[in-house]
Order: sequence, then C-alpha cells, then structure tokens
Amino acid sequence: MDESGQACLPPVPLLTILPGVITTDYCQVLDEESGRVLLERARWCNTFGSRLRGLTFRRSLAPGEGLILVEKEDSRVNAGITMLFTFIDLGVIWVNDAGEVVDTTLARPWRPSYLPQSPARYAVEADPTILQQVSVGDRLRFVETS
Repeated sequence: MDESGQACLPPVPLLTILPGVITTDYCQVLDEESGRVLLERARWCNTFGSRLRGLTFRRSLAPGEGLILVEKEDSRVNAGITMLFTFIDLGVIWVNDAGEVVDTTLARPWRPSYLPQSPARYAVEADPTILQQVSVGDRLRFVETS
C-alpha cells in the first residue's frame, strides 16, 4: 500500500505489457520480375514493439539480412523511419500495398526521420548495397520462410 492507502502493484516487465514485441516471423524479399532474391532473411515487423525496436543499437548486419516494417495501409507519415540510436547506414526501400517500390534512400545514423516521397505500406531496411539492385517502379514480393 502507498501513503494514500491504494494497493501498489508489483512492477510488470515491459514484454508483458507489449505482447509480440519480439517477432520470429521471417521472409525473403524477391524481385518479382526476375525472381532474384534480394534479401534471404528479413524479419517481418508488424507489431508496434517490433517496429519500434527495428535495427536500433545494431552495429552490423549479416549479408542478406534485413527487416520489413509493416503498416496497416499505405501512408507517407506512418511509413517514415527514424535512425536515432542506429549506428549503421541502411538502404531503405519503401513499397506500397501493390508491391511497387515507391521510393528508396540511403539512411544515415542518428537522423531524426526519413519519409517516402509517395505513400507506402512497407519499409525494407537492409545493407546499403540493396539500393543498387532496386529502382522506383520495380515490384517486390515477400515470401514467408521458417
């Protein structure tokens, strides 16, 4: 009890409050026209907590590794990213709900925000070399893996 007579609850771990913070869903990112695999293993981040965590505090990415930040619908603002507490450059590809690449950028560490030029539902984050393989107007496909 506190001084007002109210019952005090024990502290609750953050992961209990935010279920689904850690996701184990992965997929491959493919160029739909050529079938070429752009990312072998991309983490599917469709919960608030997994999107919030993103690649913050990471100091490296394995080849073929990345993540996909998933929003409920196409939007410029909601598809935006922050690079605060991110220590590496990232190649970012924004993809709309139809699978079309609508924008790309080289995101630098500690920048407050990046927004796509057109509404997007997905933000694919990976090693900057991915930007050499994708252009605005390309179509991407996400294929679930285990």
